[in-house]
Amino acid sequence: MRVHWMLQELGLAYDFKPIGARTGETQTAAYKKLNPKGKIPTLQHGALVLTESPAILTYLAETFDPPAGFYAPTDPVGRARVNEWCYFVSMELDAHTLYVIRRHDALSEIYGTAPDAVASAKEYYLKQLNAVAGRVDAAGTYLFGDAFSTADILFMTVLDWGRNYGIALPAVLTDYQQRVGKRPAYHRAFGLNYSDRTIAEVR
Repeated sequence: MRVHWMLQELGLAYDFKPIGARTGETQTAAYKKLNPKGKIPTLQHGALVLTESPAILTYLAETFDPPAGFYAPTDPVGRARVNEWCYFVSMELDAHTLYVIRRHDALSEIYGTAPDAVASAKEYYLKQLNAVAGRVDAAGTYLFGDAFSTADILFMTVLDWGRNYGIALPAVLTDYQQRVGKRPAYHRAFGLNYSDRTIAEVR
């Protein structure tokens, strides 16, 4: 979703080769030659292969001319501020909380149940969201005012993910989610990535 969304925001033409997680398609010799981790996503641009969505988004933002209204700073301070959001989302919300919930709730038949770990992860997810809610509210339309960024893509996806797991978001972040969810590129990316679902199903 994240990579599709970024490519759609940039208006880039690209080849899309859909494969499914846990279908065996990520474990084939051909795929693992590109991505030895056997996971999704994988982006190939010429000789470069990238396999982590935050890195892919950053690379695309730095490689291609951003459209009007897209915040892609080139100065160290501006880049650090975007990176701060990206690292926060990737570590504190994605890896540290939501992935624990995914493994031991949605995929418990594979990884086993761990109700205490899931409950703790949900509590920590909300704690971290509440810690940044005021900052989001003060920022304006997006995380950097009226300018959209890779940080917004990452943040929006973890908000969708949390809501999909039945976690009630702070009102400020629900409002933010509604604003960001109006972007046409978000809708196009959702249709490509979740062809069998509707946006309402993750809200």
